[in-house]
Amino acid sequence: MNPAFFIKFAKFALVGCSGLAVDFGVTFLCKEILRVNKYVANSLGFACAASSNYFLNRWWTFNSNDPDMTRQYAYFFAIALAGLAINNFLVWLLHDRLKLNFAKAAEKLNLLPARFLSPKLDFYAAKLLAILCVTLWNFAGNYFFTFSM
Repeated sequence: MNPAFFIKFAKFALVGCSGLAVDFGVTFLCKEILRVNKYVANSLGFACAASSNYFLNRWWTFNSNDPDMTRQYAYFFAIALAGLAINNFLVWLLHDRLKLNFAKAAEKLNLLPARFLSPKLDFYAAKLLAILCVTLWNFAGNYFFTFSM
């Protein structure tokens, strides 16, 4: 594969790290402080991160000069919305359906001291795994569709 492809993916991943901070920050604020439903909080965090990621990816990752930012943002956000559906499904699957118990596993493997373990950690571990999966979806959609026009 073309090295430029891997460079773009690395940039996309770095931008994604900033989006991760936005996503988790907004999700935590909404879920833990404002007591918003966890799926609504997750969606709000994801939407804020997707918006900040669009502008950073447009400017830095893909060096886009497309004058039709409205269309481009709509495509980017549509891919992000599909990613949100995948994200929420994976959070539901891992946290609610499969009852991912990261706290117990971390304790058994001595990854974290017991004082840092909490059932709330399981939700955020599921969210992190979902984000990692959705990153691949988002990059592919934006590389081949949004920023290829």
